[in-house]
Amino acid sequence: MTHDATLYQRSRPLTAAELSVIPWLKVLLPDERERALEDLKITDANSGDFICRTGRPVTYWFGLVDGLLKMSADNIDGQTMTFTGVPPGGWFGEGTALKREVYRYNIQALRKSLVAGLHVDTFHWLLDHSIGFNRFVMRQLNERLGQFIAAREIDRMTNPNIRVARSLAALFNPVLYPGLGTVLRITQQELAYLVGLSRQRVNEALTTLAAEGAIAVDYGGLRVLNLQALRTGMF
Repeated sequence: MTHDATLYQRSRPLTAAELSVIPWLKVLLPDERERALEDLKITDANSGDFICRTGRPVTYWFGLVDGLLKMSADNIDGQTMTFTGVPPGGWFGEGTALKREVYRYNIQALRKSLVAGLHVDTFHWLLDHSIGFNRFVMRQLNERLGQFIAAREIDRMTNPNIRVARSLAALFNPVLYPGLGTVLRITQQELAYLVGLSRQRVNEALTTLAAEGAIAVDYGGLRVLNLQALRTGMF
């Protein structure tokens, strides 16, 4: 189902529980849903596996059922810019799928993850036949544009606390990642990879954010207490 033969070989149909967390299935009419279910596949991605690679042609529209992914790109100087993380519930690559072009970014698993895929042909069939699906994709595209603009701003920030806060706020976007709620299972090292700071500096920023009441650090993850504070840096 992906450009990695091993990932393709591991793909299988989704279970009922896995299907229940796919947000766009809920907006489809019965015949549209049946068409989608015939094509949906899911695979296990190990830490470090690439789901998408820069320059490879699009074949699937992807979504994360469980785990954590990183979306990044390398510039002409060979430096890596991380756009965002993708937590469970997020679907990505709709712009590339719409244009049937090659990827301009990499998507990599930061930990063992369950990644679902809908073939690009079925993706376009739903666009041609489903009003509900069209609305979902349009909303995704609009929200994704704002996310990428914010990612550029975050990349230029020198205040580590605000940088971590804004990056966390992006991971709790209720439009792009519905169903995530207020708790995200993520380690400090994984967050450091996404933010582009050292683990020690991320730890210091999280301690500051927790002291200000914006987050609570739970075992194995984070709980957001004040999303608006994270978005604005007013804490």
